[in-house]
Amino acid sequence: MENTTIGIVATDAALTKAQAKRLAVMAQDGLARAIRPAHGALDGDTIFAAAIGTALEPPSLRDLTEIGGLAADCMARAIARAIYEAKPLPFAGALPSWKQKFGK
Repeated sequence: MENTTIGIVATDAALTKAQAKRLAVMAQDGLARAIRPAHGALDGDTIFAAAIGTALEPPSLRDLTEIGGLAADCMARAIARAIYEAKPLPFAGALPSWKQKFGK
């Protein structure tokens, strides 16, 4: 496949660069849940992480794990929603949208 999916997850936690990288890695699981195959040889699939650091306390290891798991859930949901809400291309002969083909 020659398709690329790019996404971002954001949190108010105060993360270090290493923690933000771990968050992005964990959020990649959501991409793999929603897109098959993900990370193909010709794909540029990637997820970025942003942390604005306004939370009152630094995250514990448990917090980081929970944030990453929730980020993966949100990523999978966002991809599924984007596919469902996508509109077909506006020209004759274009493939139908998922909603037109399978939706109510």
